This record gives sequence, C-alpha cells and structure tokens, in this order.
Amino acid sequence: MSLEELIAQADERGLAASGVACLDRCVPLLGGDDEALRPLWGTLAEGPDDGDWGEVLRQTREKLDAAAGEAGDGCAGEAAELARGMLATAPLDRSGTALRQWADGCSDGALRIHLLLDGAGDVDLDAARREGCADGLSPLFAAELRRQTAVLELVAAHGAAGLRSALEVSTEGRRVLRAVVSRRSRRDA
Repeated sequence: MSLEELIAQADERGLAASGVACLDRCVPLLGGDDEALRPLWGTLAEGPDDGDWGEVLRQTREKLDAAAGEAGDGCAGEAAELARGMLATAPLDRSGTALRQWADGCSDGALRIHLLLDGAGDVDLDAARREGCADGLSPLFAAELRRQTAVLELVAAHGAAGLRSALEVSTEGRRVLRAVVSRRSRRDA
C-alpha cells in the first residue's frame, strides 16, 4: 500500500503515531534532545479519550520552543521552520478530521525536510506518496518515505503493541537526521 493509502486508512492511533513519528525524526532541527517527544509517544498507548495528549502536547511545545534557538540558517533554517510548523499545528484533541489533516501535513513536511537536507532537487512529493516507491529517489528522502510507511504499517497491524517498533523506526531516522544536520553545520561553519 502507498503512503497516501496508509494515511487514508489509518485509525486515530495510527494517525497520531504517524504525526508524532514524523515530528520525532525532525526534533534535531528544533534543538530538542532524544527524549523530547517521549511523553507524547507515551500517550498513544491509551485511547484518544483516555490519555493526556493535549496537556502533554502543550508541555512539549513549551520545551521545544525554549530550545528553538539552536536551529541553523539557510537550508537547515527552512527545514527547521517546516518542523516548527508541524509542532504548531498538532491538534490538542487526538481525534477527528484535524488529526488526519495534521498527520498528512506532517508526512508532507517531513518529506520536504528530508528533500531539502538531501539537496537532491525536484521530486514530485505527491507522486512519491501516492506510488509509495522509493526507487530512484535520493537516499535521505527514500529512507524517510520507507520509515513513514513502516510506522503506519506497524501500528495498523499491531495497534498499541506496534508503538515500540514504530518508536524504534523513528529513533533510527532521528539519528540519521541529527548526523545530517551536524554535518551541514560543520560544513557551513
């Protein structure tokens, strides 16, 4: 199934996990540490009405806003703006149309970020999401496309039990992005 189809069919937990995972992989652009989104991940194990999603989201925003000064300039600056937009548009209610729109926007934003940092030029993002094929795409972008698909598949197949594996996929992507951002910072210094 393509990324677009997976998002369209995802339940509320899958949508929230997808959005949080995209944001989690982009945390290095926000100056956040590896544990910045751990509390949000923790709320996903419960149903949308059972958890503290809204309050934890507010706290996460405050923490990352305080760390926002660490984002770089140029391409990394534009990528950081996209990541800040992903965080700012997260709905306080973990259900409904707003959640689906946020997850879809996070998917698009994270792919754009990886494309910017990869410096690979023009890619038809809609076609990549619709077709779900990473063949011939730049390495960083293709890996992000695969990670997004994997997170949605894991949560769809295993529900709350798939969250740990989804977090592991996201953690790997965050480490890769942190290395890319670090390398760009050293190069631009």
